[in-house]
Amino acid sequence: MSLHLYDTSTRAVREFVPLEPGRASIYLCGATVQAPPHIGHIRSGVNFDVLRRWLLRSGYDVTFCRNVTDIDDKIIRVAAEEGVPWFVVAERNQRAFTWAYDTLGCLPPTVEPRATGHVPEMITLMERLIERGHAYASGGDVYFDVVSYADEYGKLSNQKLENMRPAADTDDESCKHDARDFALWKGAKPGEPTWPTPWGLGRPGWHLECSAMATKYLGPTFDIHGGGIDLTFPHHENEIAQSQAAGDGFARYWMHNGLVKIGAEKMSKSLGNSLLIPEMVQKVRPVELRYYMAVPHYRSSIDYSEEALREAAAAYQRIEGFVTRAAEVIHDVDADAPLPQAFVDAMNDDLGTPQALAVVHEVVREGNVALAHGDKEAVARLLAETQNMLDVLGLDPRSPQWRSAGSDLKPVVDALVAVALEQRAAARARKDYAAADAIRDQLAAAGITVEDTPHGARWELSR
Repeated sequence: MSLHLYDTSTRAVREFVPLEPGRASIYLCGATVQAPPHIGHIRSGVNFDVLRRWLLRSGYDVTFCRNVTDIDDKIIRVAAEEGVPWFVVAERNQRAFTWAYDTLGCLPPTVEPRATGHVPEMITLMERLIERGHAYASGGDVYFDVVSYADEYGKLSNQKLENMRPAADTDDESCKHDARDFALWKGAKPGEPTWPTPWGLGRPGWHLECSAMATKYLGPTFDIHGGGIDLTFPHHENEIAQSQAAGDGFARYWMHNGLVKIGAEKMSKSLGNSLLIPEMVQKVRPVELRYYMAVPHYRSSIDYSEEALREAAAAYQRIEGFVTRAAEVIHDVDADAPLPQAFVDAMNDDLGTPQALAVVHEVVREGNVALAHGDKEAVARLLAETQNMLDVLGLDPRSPQWRSAGSDLKPVVDALVAVALEQRAAARARKDYAAADAIRDQLAAAGITVEDTPHGARWELSR
């Protein structure tokens, strides 16, 4: 089975056939940087990182563009409340998002454009729309005329124009031909940042920027556009309208990840229920948090709970435990070993990570049996399969990303524990089991678990 993906625009699972054989282009709506990220923000980063890794593993050359919205009503509002320039807010929070993506093991994007760096492209797009009769300037603003595109507008979100509410994206709706028209450009207001255009000073509307950046870096037609399901309308609907009305093919597949909720409510700062990434990685390790977000299917919602987070961490630790024990026996892993067919089928079926991780756990169970029986050949095969599957998911505990985490003190800890284990081995050799148990208890109190194996004592940090 080849890769099939759910396409929101057709509401069907479609075979992925890229525009150019062997190459895949992805645009992901990234952060609007008015505040630091919570796990609801970063989920899309993890989900689309898994897509990118699977495309790479499948042999595609992937161009991955993830934008930054660094000018927006919310950013301006936060800056005014804090009494700082807008760019201070944007820069501070963009760095927080970058740190969060990196901390959760997301590969860096091929390109990460900022909205404010692409005003010339936005002006060109507006000129094209005005020339084609799909946009108009009014009162210093520029609007998209939805009636001029009525036959197509609403198809992504499965809505009819006559049932849509006003866009409500400007202070003065009287400047619009129709209340449902949306702002491409907002005229200058006192105290706000501005850029010059043929229609006067102003700043970008939210939707315009993504169309301008996506087509600049991926071309007028590209393969996949992604983002959270909450962006389907109005943001993505408006992107399609303004891009295709201007003559661009735009995205051929639309993919949307589900939301993270607490109870029945979407996680958001306005509701006061956000869980910021720095707080989350104090509860579990970053790799365990990534596992928690990767286990559910990307289109499903996640109803956050501490219990579910702990269960995910424990499940990952079982995988990690096998990899660690097996790696002590098998030092060189075949990175080119074939993936289990059941894993491949799961990933090709719209990135079925729940089924894919079920395959991982089954292989780990077989690996633990092989370890117990001392079957080195089977251990080598199963370790290679496990690590290669985990690499696709960004979860391989032996990858540099996760091995380097907290590695500054590792040599010191290794040396100190080695001394303690030597003393324990000596106590056991002279049958002083009380002393040996006391050493083990002291290590446990320090957060170090000791396990006796046929190959000698091994240790790991308690979790």
